[in-house]
Amino acid sequence: MRIEQVAWTDPDAEALRARQRAEIAEMYGTPDSESGVPPTASDIAAFFVGYDDRAAVGCAGLRDLGGGVGEVKRMYVDPGHRGTGAGARILGTLEDWARARGWTRLRLELGDRQPAALRFYVRCGYRRIPNFGHYAGVEGSLCFERKLMR
Repeated sequence: MRIEQVAWTDPDAEALRARQRAEIAEMYGTPDSESGVPPTASDIAAFFVGYDDRAAVGCAGLRDLGGGVGEVKRMYVDPGHRGTGAGARILGTLEDWARARGWTRLRLELGDRQPAALRFYVRCGYRRIPNFGHYAGVEGSLCFERKLMR
């Protein structure tokens, strides 16, 4: 698998994000389950797409929260590639990018109907924290953080 940094508007990135949003909408029964501020081209510091030999299979981006903290946004791996290590490689790429810029922590939010995602992030070293920012007080919202070691 190769991972490339791409523009937010890259066609593969847009297609993967659309699939992620459709999966979340089905999971929660609503097309508008965003509990925070949706990411945009203007607030995503970096976006990455992972490719197998044939196609784009996963993606994720980082939003700069300031103070050396970033937020993982729109992490998605095609269902056919889950369990292959693709997600961990994409997340590792985000972490490496953040470390190279002096960031010390990454945070993320996910909903309480995503047990597989929860297990994935815990396995990757993320620990539950109190809900932060726009997620504070949001029922069903779970927030996590990982300290980035140099």
